[in-house]
Amino acid sequence: MPSLRKVLAASIAATIVWVAPNTVSALPASEAGDGPADHVVFLALDGFDVEYLDLVRSGAAPMPNLQRLLRQGSVTTSTGVMTSITNPSWSSIATGAWPETHRNTAYWFDSATGTAKGQQRDLAVPTIAQSVREQGGTVFSSQWFILQNYGVTFGDPDGLYTQPGGDCARRTDDAVAVLRGEPVSSGGQLVTTNGIPELMTVYCDVLDAIGHEGGDADPRIPGALADIDRQLGRIVAATKEAGIYGDTAFVITGDHGMTTFDKGFGAEGLAAIEAAGFTPQILTSGQSPAPGTDVVIVVGGVANVQIIGERAGDPAAVAQLRTALEALPQVRTVFDKTDQARMHMSPSYGDLLVEPKPGWSFGATPADPAGRHGATTELHVPLVLAGAGVLPGAHPSNPRHIDVAPTISALLGYAPPSGSEGRALRESLRR
Repeated sequence: MPSLRKVLAASIAATIVWVAPNTVSALPASEAGDGPADHVVFLALDGFDVEYLDLVRSGAAPMPNLQRLLRQGSVTTSTGVMTSITNPSWSSIATGAWPETHRNTAYWFDSATGTAKGQQRDLAVPTIAQSVREQGGTVFSSQWFILQNYGVTFGDPDGLYTQPGGDCARRTDDAVAVLRGEPVSSGGQLVTTNGIPELMTVYCDVLDAIGHEGGDADPRIPGALADIDRQLGRIVAATKEAGIYGDTAFVITGDHGMTTFDKGFGAEGLAAIEAAGFTPQILTSGQSPAPGTDVVIVVGGVANVQIIGERAGDPAAVAQLRTALEALPQVRTVFDKTDQARMHMSPSYGDLLVEPKPGWSFGATPADPAGRHGATTELHVPLVLAGAGVLPGAHPSNPRHIDVAPTISALLGYAPPSGSEGRALRESLRR
């Protein structure tokens, strides 16, 4: 199977990277691998803001294992999707599709049920895991939850999902065990995979947790980056022990960035909407509007604003509401349905999406600075690609979240997921 895929990959290979100014020299091809990959390790880092790379470059967050990998590849900036919330963002990375296509939506009002929604895992198109499985490949996921039941499940040795909980080190434990051919706990049973899976994913969310608690400059972030690097080193070492290092590509990226806010304008926002002649209500997940409410607001980084009741769908009412919201000094921009379609957002969002200025949230002022994402100001994350099949230092053009799944597919010599709208960036792979 690997040799056949390597032949196929000669025509479809690609990857996603934009080389940083301090890219180091490449390893010899004999160590890095001179063809496409037999295996891809994907490290999914929730909340991996692109500016965190400054901590690495300055030495404030040493990541020697990452630096060694970069001798076989490059680190670049990937542009995410709107809204820059966890589940829609990971969904685009996993499927190669825009939110308007995969339909994963976060923090919106469901008119069919009359309730506010938070995050969910529904997908309208296949993931990279499903695609690899359908083409005869094998997959393992250590708690990259967006794949669960979309190509990986509990107890399946060819498409195994584990949810060990804990920190990044605990999730790495499962990946290392699989690379060693050892059983792992999957849904309450010990399961050994059928050989080393072609695609392995590991999910770590410590950066997101810290960022939400203390903002993007929280002093714990450098230590978290250093620990992530230790786990990366463990995975690399395990591939060497398994004898597959030279045939393995490594892809590392995040779902969204992070900014800090310390001010809220929920009260001012509601007052402006009332002054425009509406009766608004802010809803949290699972809540339904009170009688008489004609504007509902669901906040998740941006504020999803929807007119309900008799004025629903009235263009004049939407224009009146937009004017009131745009007049608020805390508002950076307001996206109507035309804007949302242009940006390939989910069609489930409401009449308007309100993006606050940096430092603000459409809610209450927090007691201490906190982290925010969901807006266009949190779209950018690092993207690392290195190892087998990768051209060290090659410059791709404008990599995006939707290019990740096609690129992983190309590295493995498979066709991309059927709903994919991104491209495999061929300029960055060995031919």
